[in-house]
Amino acid sequence: MLYTSEALESVIENLSRLPTIGRKTAQRIALWLLKQPREDAVALAKALVEMKEKIQYCSVCWNITESDPCPICASPKRDRSVACVVEEPSDVLAIEKTNDFFGLYHVLGGVINPLEGIGPDELKIKELLTRTENDELKEVILALNPSVEGEMTTLYLAKMLRPLGVKVTRIASGVPMGSALEFVDEATIARALEGRISV
Repeated sequence: MLYTSEALESVIENLSRLPTIGRKTAQRIALWLLKQPREDAVALAKALVEMKEKIQYCSVCWNITESDPCPICASPKRDRSVACVVEEPSDVLAIEKTNDFFGLYHVLGGVINPLEGIGPDELKIKELLTRTENDELKEVILALNPSVEGEMTTLYLAKMLRPLGVKVTRIASGVPMGSALEFVDEATIARALEGRISV
């Protein structure tokens, strides 16, 4: 459907390419932006361009950064004996928000997914193995999402890391706080029972 403005249609089309943004939501955002002062729209456009120009990947951990190495890898306050392996930079942000982890990170850039043509060579697995061999890492924490692909990647990484003499652990998974057992799926309950701890 073509609106009275090709410019508006172009914005709607581009916004609808974003994750979780359907065409109707894209239309609402575009029309809202249209009502905003011109300087707000220009500021948003400038911020997007600046983000694309300034942000790069850390050559050590593959997290997003404006400086290489990233502030986490460069910090002398971080525990250099532990690295937490995650799928995406958004996972680093989630863990950092807890203020409970003070080690380093390694971002894979996804998980093994044969259906989408993503194998170990498409991820930053070789770089992780090289880091494990060359750095002072004593423990690698696998913090991948509890999906079929995440589980497959976790098992693959554990198999590759164990011969290198490093301790391989994974984050616990189970029943989330505030939920009731009757609403939790069987696999999650099984994992919670398997990963039980002393109190």
